[in-house]
Amino acid sequence: MAADATAAPEETGRAQLILRGGTVIDGSGAPARRADVAVAGDRIAAVGALAGWRADEEIDAAGCVVSPGFIDVHTHDDRAALANPAMDFKVSQGVTSVIAGNCGISLAPFRPGEARPEPIELLGGPDDFFPTVAAYRAAFESAPPALNLGLLTGHGMLRVEALGPDYERPAGPEEIAAMGARLREALAEGSLGLSSGLDYPNSNAASTDEVVALARHISDAPSALYVSHIRDEGDEVMAALEEAFAIGRGAELPVVISHHKCAGPKNYGRSRETLAAIEAAAEAQPVGLDVYPYTASSTVLLADHAAEATDILIAASEPHPEAAGRWLKDLAQEWGCDQDEAIERLKPAGAIYFQMADEDLERILAYPRTMVGSDGLPGMAHPHPRLWGTFPRVLGRYVREKGLLSLEQAVHKMAGLPAETYRLKDRGLVQAGYFADLTLFDPAAVIDRATYEDPEQPADGIRQVLVNGTPVWGPNGTTGARPGRFLVRAEAAA
Repeated sequence: MAADATAAPEETGRAQLILRGGTVIDGSGAPARRADVAVAGDRIAAVGALAGWRADEEIDAAGCVVSPGFIDVHTHDDRAALANPAMDFKVSQGVTSVIAGNCGISLAPFRPGEARPEPIELLGGPDDFFPTVAAYRAAFESAPPALNLGLLTGHGMLRVEALGPDYERPAGPEEIAAMGARLREALAEGSLGLSSGLDYPNSNAASTDEVVALARHISDAPSALYVSHIRDEGDEVMAALEEAFAIGRGAELPVVISHHKCAGPKNYGRSRETLAAIEAAAEAQPVGLDVYPYTASSTVLLADHAAEATDILIAASEPHPEAAGRWLKDLAQEWGCDQDEAIERLKPAGAIYFQMADEDLERILAYPRTMVGSDGLPGMAHPHPRLWGTFPRVLGRYVREKGLLSLEQAVHKMAGLPAETYRLKDRGLVQAGYFADLTLFDPAAVIDRATYEDPEQPADGIRQVLVNGTPVWGPNGTTGARPGRFLVRAEAAA
């Protein structure tokens, strides 16, 4: 699997921890190699043949891969990082950093008013939000979780704050200016960029011109991004992609397409078209995308989303909590009603929608520009298995079992490419001087165990996880350490 270490000649050094004899896959896409990895403080001190080095602790990594900690680029972990600082559902997968605030919804900045349309409730109740990114960051840093977190600013939150209950219309110039001021403030306080969820009720009335006008408020912020849950992932997916590219061009921002898919049986196979469009756009402007390795999606329960699905599993329901984990069709039959009426009875609710084809998923996952993101929803009573299983599933099912990717390609998609795309300084690589975010896994054993029936199951094969040089996951599970840091863009960190 790996060549011998090609490091500089052996030196003598001292470290707090050395991982010895493992196969280093450094996250860049370069070939695997045998090497030791020394950790001093929160950084990687050396990588190579380190027989002359001594450490307070050594870990035998023989037979395992030492990789960068995985970066989950698509999460809704804004609140979970504060409420569940162990973040066991992520560190158990080898994840050391998450990007939160996706799909146009973020815990900050937002001043809750009377209007809290779907999908805002995915993040929490009125008392859970923060008026500024600075306030959220202060709460994060006063009681840090086990992993690092970077935060996008949700377009939907800015919209509802500015328009109030009248959010089902385009914003006017004064409202766009007010949103722009809030967005600039958020960027100055550490936000990574703007996310949108144009498919959702709180944002659907926004025109392309409105989003461009807002996004232009941050076009001079170094490394800021526009990350989009596009307006349609089904029949109109091509037009929705073109809209996202147009917003990026109009605002002069890099674009990331969130959880790319071709939803609904009528659209199975269309990833050939969509990836060709993404590739053509990427020749003229910065474009990236992410995907999760499942053929079912999950979000709030909405009738238009249900129309694209072949089956629907209820993930949570406020008026009917007993419905979590049950099929919508069975509930409708028991209640003697049609699907739409059952949906109305269950709302507010969350659901898992079976709506994609394996061929599209595999084609998108294999595409070189694709990153991996879980899109897990930690607040659901019966969550999608991607919350616990995404990264080991890629390594076990799509690398080892199916041979769709090499280990080097997979780790690049899960570490090096995300760090490069989101401009996370000194992260995403196993390289001297970089932060010691490291994952040790057994390539012969790593696999997801979470299922649709039993979704909250940790994966197999993840042996050790370090965040900023501190072990957070090991043979006995979580260690109790909380070394996570709030991540900002590289230029903002300088």
